[in-house]
Amino acid sequence: MKFSSSLKFNAVPEWWDEYIAYDALKKTVYQLEKQQAGLGDSFYSEHRDLEANEESALMGSASNASTDSIFVPLLDRELKKICLFYDTQEKELEEEVEHLQRLVQEQEEVGPDAGHQYMDADTEDDDDDDEDEDEFDTHSPTASRDPTRSPSRPPGGRRHARSASSAAAGASSGRRRFDSNPTRRFSISSMEDHGDLEASIVSLKSQYGQASGSSTSPKVTTKTIAAKVKGMKDSITSLTGPQTVWTAKNNYATDIQLLFKRRITNLYLTATSLRSYVELNYSGFRKILKKYDKVTDGALQEHYLHDVVEQAPPFAQPVKDRLNATITLLVEQYTKCVTRGDHRAAQRQLQLHQREHIAWERDTVWRQMIGHARRGGTEDSPATRGGTLVLEPEKGLLDVNTKAGHLRFTIKHVCLLVSVLVFIILLNVQTLDGVEASRCLAVLVFATIMWATEAIPLFVTSILVPLLLVTLRVIRSPDGEERLNTPDATKYIFSVMFSPTIMLLIGGFTIASALSKTAIDRVLITKVLSLAGTRPSVVLLAFMGVACFASMWISNVAAPTLCFSLIQPILRTLPPKSNFAPCLIIGIALAANIGGQSSPISSPQNLIALHEMDPQLDWASWFAVALPVSGISVVLIWLLLLVSYHPARSPDGEGEIEIRPIRASREPFTMKQWWVTLVCLVTIGLWCFEHQIEDAIGDMGIIAIIPIVAFFSTGVLKKEDFEQFLWTVVFLAMGGIALGKGVTSSGLLDVMDDGIREMISGLSLYTVVIVLSFIVLVVSTFISHTIASVLLVPIAKEVGANMPGNRSNLLIFLTGLLCSTGMGMPVSGFPNQTAANQEDDMGVLYLSNIDFLKNGVPASFIAMMVVATVGFLLMEAIGL
Repeated sequence: MKFSSSLKFNAVPEWWDEYIAYDALKKTVYQLEKQQAGLGDSFYSEHRDLEANEESALMGSASNASTDSIFVPLLDRELKKICLFYDTQEKELEEEVEHLQRLVQEQEEVGPDAGHQYMDADTEDDDDDDEDEDEFDTHSPTASRDPTRSPSRPPGGRRHARSASSAAAGASSGRRRFDSNPTRRFSISSMEDHGDLEASIVSLKSQYGQASGSSTSPKVTTKTIAAKVKGMKDSITSLTGPQTVWTAKNNYATDIQLLFKRRITNLYLTATSLRSYVELNYSGFRKILKKYDKVTDGALQEHYLHDVVEQAPPFAQPVKDRLNATITLLVEQYTKCVTRGDHRAAQRQLQLHQREHIAWERDTVWRQMIGHARRGGTEDSPATRGGTLVLEPEKGLLDVNTKAGHLRFTIKHVCLLVSVLVFIILLNVQTLDGVEASRCLAVLVFATIMWATEAIPLFVTSILVPLLLVTLRVIRSPDGEERLNTPDATKYIFSVMFSPTIMLLIGGFTIASALSKTAIDRVLITKVLSLAGTRPSVVLLAFMGVACFASMWISNVAAPTLCFSLIQPILRTLPPKSNFAPCLIIGIALAANIGGQSSPISSPQNLIALHEMDPQLDWASWFAVALPVSGISVVLIWLLLLVSYHPARSPDGEGEIEIRPIRASREPFTMKQWWVTLVCLVTIGLWCFEHQIEDAIGDMGIIAIIPIVAFFSTGVLKKEDFEQFLWTVVFLAMGGIALGKGVTSSGLLDVMDDGIREMISGLSLYTVVIVLSFIVLVVSTFISHTIASVLLVPIAKEVGANMPGNRSNLLIFLTGLLCSTGMGMPVSGFPNQTAANQEDDMGVLYLSNIDFLKNGVPASFIAMMVVATVGFLLMEAIGL
């Protein structure tokens, strides 16, 4: 969660205007960044003061002035606001705590018997209205001046006269229930304002005086005597020493304890909220100063934080100690007045009230934030963002109003209907010899259409595959003689679905998550990019190389997202309508796609290909082919983009633009980062030499357990990180493996084998490579790369098995690499989808479909030819 959202989520809503204006300061930092880039005078010369709702010159003619002289006064203003508010709150809190202490002392001096004639509600419940009127005057001052009555409870009424405290309102339901459930009674009064505690105590005492001075009936006198006897009994049975108002159990003492419980709890919540206010604002200053130093290449954080902020009253250690002492005092008072000396119980109850209070406030704020987001709101104001783009729901092909409600038919519904119809037809038509093979073909065609059209989510189709294979009894015994019954088929399908390849995929997710969480990826990438300089062509090549390399280790899903966040300082400082912005964005996307072929764990299609190889290829052999292929592809695509965009050219056609350099991270490596680096290097090393140590470790899936145990057991990753893994991709791969086993077991592969042998008879190996390359490129351009590998890798395997010398591994490897080259459309792979959604400050997309057609299609063809030529030669060289 970003700090701006965290601040909104954790702040006290009533104090919101008194917190640090983090968003306004952040906008100022970005405007100062534009000034440094020379854009301040022309585009961002005015700074809108969001707090005062007025505009003032931010840059003006003082373009040579230090950015510190502009930013420090803004910080000083925020610090002064915070100090004044804290001083006011602290004084009010101290006065109320002192007042509370005086009242506690007064109650101890009065003792528990001040209200010994306080009426027992249990005996009053049976009284009729006439007796109530005899006992109390409903128009008396005592009944009408109850200061703690709930606002929702109407004034007046005979029942109200029984107790002047709203906390005692529950007495009408029975004194026995009241005594046995004090928590329930507090929950009623806790919804009210704390009111005037002193007036409430006076009201309770007046109850005693009124009872002794009024004329009462003999029946009421009997009740009074019974109440006294009950009080004497409680005193005699107490073995803990002298009775005080805090330990007595009579009605008066119980209500006094309840009043003080509510009052102390409210003061405790105020004190802890004030402590949280200080901590949040300190974090705000630290965060904004860190961002300022990073963006402007300054060194203000250490000086301002330690010499100014930490010396201010709210953040000074003596002031913090004074506030902590107040909180400790309130806990002690709660221990005395409520929990009868049990300090642990007091702490536990107060912390419980605090958690409930925070949870209620956070739930309210969270609902507001979600509602704002659903209405198309963003963290940035419309004045600075210029507008937002809200995705519209898919338009229906046909809208029908029925009695059951409104029905909308979309393209996905049509695709789903077509898939089901084709599936039913194929099931009822004997297309191949053998029932199992014919039914498996129906499942294969159905899954292919569903995956290609995405009529339902891809992983849902994958989960559906084992269900269809088992219920249609497609699976045959290993010897192929008989069909397996459903229990045996279930065990077989599930045993092959969770294979070592799936464990390798999870291990890859673990490494990627650890690198991202410890910011190792960002540290390494910024160090490399800091060497790129300011020439647009060099910066473009550097970012493409970094995107490709990052995709190898943190997947081609996370890598482009990281790179797009790193280029924001560059995009903010570019002149409007510069060609460098779309060139850089599409370059990162294309390079991330190429990076998807560079290592076995960079994308699921590589793992699917690796799973089908027999014997499996080790990492060293994979790198020997994939790294040169990826490097050559990235360089050639870079040259293509230079020719297509001329990114160095200024928008006005005069001269060349200069790119703002990326600054390397100054933070040193921590012990946690060194630990993550060590584990990753050891794991990758073992993967590279898996064949040499196969007798010791068994398979690469076993090696993948090492980072999982190392990171989750040491606290580097948490349970929440495990839950955020791309489990949809895992199930997608498992469904593909299950379908592949079904095709093999049902005999469908044998039928396909005969047809493939006829098709490739007389063709040379390289001719097959070229034909296969074009087929894979076209398929992977229009559907998911992972799905393309699920469908095409088994075909490539069978084609290779029918060629002289069994070239299965070569064609499988080739297919796996080629699946990453389909990048001619905005929907061709996650990097393209992410790039297509990048917007400028005005909410305008950087890229259009024309950009992908003009650059993505040629780039796809270039990458395919590199795989089919250089990659093929390298595969031959390593003996595939």
